[in-house]
Formats: sequence, structure tokens, C-alpha cells
Amino acid sequence: MISRMKQGSAIVDVAIDQGGCVETSHATTHEDPTYIVDGVVHYCVANMPGAVARTSTFALNNATLPFILKLANLGYKEALLQDRHFLNGLNVMHGKVVCKEVAHALNLEFTSPASLLS
Repeated sequence: MISRMKQGSAIVDVAIDQGGCVETSHATTHEDPTYIVDGVVHYCVANMPGAVARTSTFALNNATLPFILKLANLGYKEALLQDRHFLNGLNVMHGKVVCKEVAHALNLEFTSPASLLS
């Protein structure tokens, strides 16, 4: 798909810290942030928020605080039962892998989170 993009287009791979989400991505640095593949500029700086640490910290705090408060007020079990976003983000519970994709990727047994919440 990269080769079909318009020349001079840009990709910003914000998932580069976890290995990236584009086949042609590899981690770069703030000192040497870009490279070109098939005429497409790639920006794949690991820890992008580090360039604006104070601002990104406030942004992260503002984005996560409502979830932290909900979790604190409801407790983890009730939060998992009431909010599918919490449940969708759950990978391991009580020593069991409760995310199908993680279990499959690691060749481990999958356990339904519902069976652990009852």
C-alpha cells in the first residue's frame, strides 16, 4: 500500500514503541526523525510525547482521569461488568489470560473473563 500512496505523502507511526503498525516502519529519533520509502516520508520517532513532556503529561492525565475515578469508585469487578471498554482492555485476570488474541499469540490457554467475574 505504501507504494500506491501519493509521492510526498507522510506516515506518522504512533505505535512504533510497540513495533509499529506499518510494514515499512522502523524506529527513528528526534535527532534523525524521518526517512523515505517509495516516495513516502516516514516519521517513526519512539516516545513522540517526549518532545513535549509537560504538555503530553497533562493530556494523558486528562484523558485517563475519568477512567481512574470510575475504577476507584466502582471497584475493578463492577467496572469490568459495567464498562465494556475496561473489559476490552483486560488481558490477564487472576493469573489467567482473558484476551483471546494474547492467548493465541503466546500459545497459552484462553479463559473467558466472564467466568472469573461471577
